[in-house]
Amino acid sequence: MNKPTGFRNVPPPVGSKAGTASNRFIPREELGSYASWQPGAIDRRVEPRAGSAATPAAPPTEPDSAQWQARVTAARQAGYQDGYRDGTAALESFKQSFASQATAQVGALLEGFDRQFAALDVRVAQAVAGVAVQLAQQVLRAELQARPDLVARVATEAINGVMFSARHIAVQVHPLDLPLVAEGAEEALKARGARLLPNPSIERGGVLVESDVGTVDARIATRWAQAVAALGTDEPWHAEGQTS
Repeated sequence: MNKPTGFRNVPPPVGSKAGTASNRFIPREELGSYASWQPGAIDRRVEPRAGSAATPAAPPTEPDSAQWQARVTAARQAGYQDGYRDGTAALESFKQSFASQATAQVGALLEGFDRQFAALDVRVAQAVAGVAVQLAQQVLRAELQARPDLVARVATEAINGVMFSARHIAVQVHPLDLPLVAEGAEEALKARGARLLPNPSIERGGVLVESDVGTVDARIATRWAQAVAALGTDEPWHAEGQTS
């Protein structure tokens, strides 16, 4: 008789109660993907009971390379943002400071230009006035030479400029102008009882009237100084034959 090689699943006798999974053997073909139980597969963690001491916590695990990379990236991003913010603030401060300094420098430069232009305007005006008075002097000298009888008109105006209460009126002119004044200002001389006197120190065309109440200086140099003063210059009158 042959000895059986393993257990066989024998069906229960007819009429008997079917067996359960716990009281029968299961063939390997029916196990499918189930694994057999091995010692140590059961979780050995035991929850502490109330009143008992707590089990020490496990030490933190060391982050892996991906976690380290994530932390480094986050730190770099935070540093970039902080640096960008600080750099932007510093740039704005520099721009404001530079704008203030540039405005002050430009203002000072413009003020300097204004002063230089003002000084240049003054020099140009003085130069123009100088040329104008020199030209006027030449024209006036030519006019006196061409029309010496103008001295009679000057003498009449000078005599009329003396106060009516004046006495002892003396009209002095260049000796060569004496006949011209005597003829051209005869009525004014008689009306005021003035005397006509020659004075070689007076340039031709000029008149000097003296009285007991004052003097009327109508000499060429005096009238010239009054005229050019209105032009802002003190260019003197140069007598005939006198160089500047």
